Amino acid sequence: MTSSASICRAFGMLLISSPSRWGGQPMNNVICLPMPLKVHDLVSTMEMMVQSQLRIRKKLRSRPRERSSQERDLIAQAKSLLMERNNMTESEAHRYMQKCSMDSGTNLVETAQMVISLIHV
Repeated sequence: MTSSASICRAFGMLLISSPSRWGGQPMNNVICLPMPLKVHDLVSTMEMMVQSQLRIRKKLRSRPRERSSQERDLIAQAKSLLMERNNMTESEAHRYMQKCSMDSGTNLVETAQMVISLIHV
């Protein structure tokens, strides 16, 4: 879920108007192009705005998603079982699950579910 602040940063507006209509003053999140409009200015401004939006979206996607308490509990339970059964430390169990997750192409929660189901067989 995105916050309202990140939605505002991901939003841009292009105003095409004569400078006398908007007073010529800079505005937040608004890019102003004066009339009469030159096609080259419009195209390059739109390209700049699209690239800016792509950078913002990429940055938002790269943030790690916060796990729910149920997911955190599941991971902790799997680590606990590994620690008990294989005499691992907490960090060793976590690294083991991370490696299994990367090797199998699953996320950490799915790996924790697999560990729990395999140990309880």
